[in-house]
Amino acid sequence: MSGSDGASDEAVLYEATGSGVAILTFNRPDRLNAWGPDIAAGFYAAIDRAESDPAIRVIVLTGRGRGFCAGAYLGASGGAAKVGESMEKAGETNLAELVGERPPHFVTTLRKPVIAAVNGACVGIGFTQALMCDVRFAAAGAKFGAVFARRGLIAEFGVSWILPRLTGMAVALDLLLSGRTFLADEAVELGLVKEVVAADDLMKRVMEYAEDLAANCSPASMAVIKRQVYGDDARDVVAANDLSEVLVREAMSRPDVIEGITSFLEKRAPQFPALSPTDA
Repeated sequence: MSGSDGASDEAVLYEATGSGVAILTFNRPDRLNAWGPDIAAGFYAAIDRAESDPAIRVIVLTGRGRGFCAGAYLGASGGAAKVGESMEKAGETNLAELVGERPPHFVTTLRKPVIAAVNGACVGIGFTQALMCDVRFAAAGAKFGAVFARRGLIAEFGVSWILPRLTGMAVALDLLLSGRTFLADEAVELGLVKEVVAADDLMKRVMEYAEDLAANCSPASMAVIKRQVYGDDARDVVAANDLSEVLVREAMSRPDVIEGITSFLEKRAPQFPALSPTDA
């Protein structure tokens, strides 16, 4: 893969491949990529870069080392004696200063698909961030956990919105109330993960999936479909159907439909145009 840039000390690494995929890698392996202001700022900058680049059609998010994102960075273990003082100050602090300027659900508003390659520990805000991605793959043995109740916290940053939509109410309540950790094999059974892959094969499999989307799916279609899926959850079926009829008429005026049908009939790979500023 080519196009890698960014020094190794950057909190989030960015790589643009020739196949139209941007790979964003959390780069704080010494703390299992626990979320902090450095990762937040790097993540937003990398997401904005990928979203605005017409050559990028799919975004992949992963972590370096043994963790995907092991929750919020709480400091070194030796700082336990100062937790009370820190939490008192935190209660008076703007949350944006602690976790960043954007909530995790902003990922659902992006026009491009975001695929999580969960390579290891995926806990707390890292768990929420992964769930806000559109599709998730996981390495065998990766640990997941909505551990908020075990830290005296509540269901943070939209996890109580996304989790029941992926698993159903009963499973969501089990995971949130117990705060238990569970492995990738259970995550796939619960519908949180599409596939579990051997750790050494995770990125290869994720890139196969991402590159298939980039090569064969209309960027404009994917952008609109994302908007439909997340928006239709708040609509009844009649409203969703009525909106889809409007969107179909809009799609008919784009070159993507002609190219999609023509390439199918000609038995060749489609050549869909990049997203325009007005798509979706």
